[in-house]
Amino acid sequence: MRSPLALSRSTADRAAHLRRDTEWLGKAWSDPATRVLVVDDGRVRVRGDALCFVGPGDAPDGERYLLGVDDDTVYLAVHAPGALGSSDDGGSGTTNPPAAAATLREAGTSLNDRDAGLAVHAIALANWHATHTHCPRCGHPTVVTEAGHVRRCPADGSDHYPRVDPAVIMLVVDENDRCLLGRQRGWPDGRYSTLAGFVEPGETPERAVVREVAEEVGITVNSCRYAGAQPWPFPSSLMLGYYATAAGDAPRPDGDEIEDARWFSRADLEAAWSSGEIRTPTPVSIASRLVEGWFGDTFPARASR
Repeated sequence: MRSPLALSRSTADRAAHLRRDTEWLGKAWSDPATRVLVVDDGRVRVRGDALCFVGPGDAPDGERYLLGVDDDTVYLAVHAPGALGSSDDGGSGTTNPPAAAATLREAGTSLNDRDAGLAVHAIALANWHATHTHCPRCGHPTVVTEAGHVRRCPADGSDHYPRVDPAVIMLVVDENDRCLLGRQRGWPDGRYSTLAGFVEPGETPERAVVREVAEEVGITVNSCRYAGAQPWPFPSSLMLGYYATAAGDAPRPDGDEIEDARWFSRADLEAAWSSGEIRTPTPVSIASRLVEGWFGDTFPARASR
């Protein structure tokens, strides 16, 4: 599989050993050198290939998370819904390029390695906290502890940790070296991508590959091999990438999730995107890297618009 995976890049030490150190955290939140990332509804402020940070004194009120340490600089995040508004210029006057609030889908491929990792970490935590405000055991409101990496129930003392939902995403290839791409209902016109689905309780990722392909397009997978993984915090998935093999039988889309599925040779795929008949997966997704790894080259920008 071609690399890098846009949302798998990271350089910061997450410094998990400091999450319970209230004295150290207090100093970090009062140190002007500390950099704070503001998260608002899955968006962060971006300028070019870098995140825009603020100092602790300029950070809005909100839940506080420790993201980590990189080159002796402490990175924190604040989840503050509404803080970024619809757009902004970073509060620093004329800039080139200007700063703007952006999602990971919009900025994930352009961020540098350090900032891609920090943004994914911050947004994933914010998404989890937003949907886990109460104890699943007794229903009591929970509180944020351990620098944003635990929610604790004051009523029964239970701790609750951020959850990650494993999902498989696979490129199926037949005996004639054709790849299978499908189209979901509701996607933009012409969009085709790999098949994918969540791993169910008590199931291995490999068995999930076999099951999902059979359920979605009626194709029997003969074998599969792991290719790589990428966080996908929309809101909390971990995408496990696979290459799978199968006989080139005619696909039978389920008509519910998948409305169309087709086998493509390399020539077929190139002709289809060159003519504008199909769009390839978006560059931020692991699907694009799986298909490019099989194809042997990157897609032209026009193919994934």
